[in-house]
Amino acid sequence: MALAIALAVIVTAVMPGFAAGADINVLASGATKEAYVELVPAFEKASGHHVVTTWTGSANIKKQIAAGEVYDLVIVADEDIDRFIQQGKLVPGSRVDLMKSGVGVAVRAGTPRPDISSSAALKETVLTARSIGYSTGPSGDYVINMFERMGIGDQIKAKLKQVPSGGRISTLIASGEAQIGFQQISELIHAPGVDYVGPLPSDVQSITVFSSGIHSAAEQPEAAREFVKFLTAPAAAAVIKKHGMEPA
Repeated sequence: MALAIALAVIVTAVMPGFAAGADINVLASGATKEAYVELVPAFEKASGHHVVTTWTGSANIKKQIAAGEVYDLVIVADEDIDRFIQQGKLVPGSRVDLMKSGVGVAVRAGTPRPDISSSAALKETVLTARSIGYSTGPSGDYVINMFERMGIGDQIKAKLKQVPSGGRISTLIASGEAQIGFQQISELIHAPGVDYVGPLPSDVQSITVFSSGIHSAAEQPEAAREFVKFLTAPAAAAVIKKHGMEPA
């Protein structure tokens, strides 16, 4: 209750006298979903705006923006936002960093938790795993490169299982198709059917910053900017942390 009141106060503070009633169309990376979904109702209630969100993965976001799809706001990894700005798809100077997440490890609920306490232990765990799940997003790209740097890329290639863009590794883990899986911590920490083991060891960890940008053809750019102010307000930090991320 205290958090809800604080969020409502923040909305009022960041949007003094703002006209209500806009539909804000957002294209967003699923890595931000849990915190975002919890924050949106307070914003909508206090502002009168309605947030319409299309959830998908980074690979699909790149395809959709390249195809000319228009949204008021785009939320994806910071490097993708920068690329869209360079391409003229998003407004220059509109990038705002929202939240950040490391890569985590999970296994099927109730199964033994593997040792990932060090990079050496992680390497051994991966080598002995029957199957390994990873994503098409930033965490997936990073994990594959990490395996190559460890010198085990060829040894584990036949065991790799990848979910489609926007999919959750937790579905493969919970079904038993993947014995162990890697994805953004925020996508694993509260996922049903899996046990979150922990983050990658610090010496091989990778942090992804998820940022927003205003589309160059946005119909509601001002309402989108007010939504971004809300997502980056101090009162939103507790919700972001609750879901395994940190404010950016």
